[in-house]
Amino acid sequence: MKRTALLISALLLSATAFAADPVKKSGDIYVNGEGMTIYTFDKDTAGSGKSACADACLKNWPAVAATGDVSGDWSTITRDDGFKQLAYKGKPVYTFAGDKKAGDRNGDGFKDMWRLVK
Repeated sequence: MKRTALLISALLLSATAFAADPVKKSGDIYVNGEGMTIYTFDKDTAGSGKSACADACLKNWPAVAATGDVSGDWSTITRDDGFKQLAYKGKPVYTFAGDKKAGDRNGDGFKDMWRLVK
């Protein structure tokens, strides 16, 4: 049972996380290392160290993995499952499954809760 839980946890992490090495500015927005647009979620509280996006939400809004050192407006939160997620100005950041190629911004304003990171 414990082994199955660990396996499921590892699969979820690999399916929901995108590498963020390095996050960079692309025009007026930030993108991850693969050029995919990153977003914040209005239901997340800046500086709380928590993410309000879990389970089904993470399937559509994969958490951006925190890799390497961060500074300035960038920080790291530790999700309840132990995953290290990148945060911008204290808010966790995500990519959007609806963005199919680098530079897509299909998640901006989604349900009036998802915002581009600028």
